[in-house]
Amino acid sequence: MIRALVPVAPLVPDGDEARRWAERELANPVYEAAQPTPIDRIAQAVGDAVVRFFQQPLPGTWGPAFAVIATIVVLAIVLVAFLVWGRPRATARSRASASADLFGDAAGRSADELRADAARHSAAGEWVEAVAAGVRALARGLDERGIVQTSPGATVQAFARAAADRFPAESAALARCATDFDDVRYLRRPGTRETYERVRALDERLVRTRVLAGAG
Repeated sequence: MIRALVPVAPLVPDGDEARRWAERELANPVYEAAQPTPIDRIAQAVGDAVVRFFQQPLPGTWGPAFAVIATIVVLAIVLVAFLVWGRPRATARSRASASADLFGDAAGRSADELRADAARHSAAGEWVEAVAAGVRALARGLDERGIVQTSPGATVQAFARAAADRFPAESAALARCATDFDDVRYLRRPGTRETYERVRALDERLVRTRVLAGAG
């Protein structure tokens, strides 16, 4: 026996049932998580206040005064943002660079500290240490200037190639510098005053050289 297919009428709740369904649905934590936080509400209120402030009609004589007030408001917002968040990129990059391993040295010294170490080793005739510190000072200096990033684990040869892209005129000197570092650091070859002075002179030239726009 084949039963006739009778369409089922959709369930239409009455008013009370519909309200209960809505309350039950809105009680879902998903809707609560989507609500704006107090910080969101404060930010929205501040933004609305600034918009209303700039939309106010002003008498003709208020033009210069309004420009001064608007400038003060913008500067105040920038100052508050600076005090709350600080220098977002320069400071963070400086800390990240100082803590990065640099060609096997995890001391996190700055370029100036490494140059001072190199000079001290040079004065003591410790040429292996002087050359190694001098090359690290050169690399750290370019990293601090935002020219060549020395990520943890990078080799001195990779650094030299990246630096040569930014300073094409010094590509041969940079390659020689990287070789000098590998010689004293890994091949146990003795350093010399000449080698150290060559590294130091290259570092000084790069400090004085500006990177051309579009280089690298």
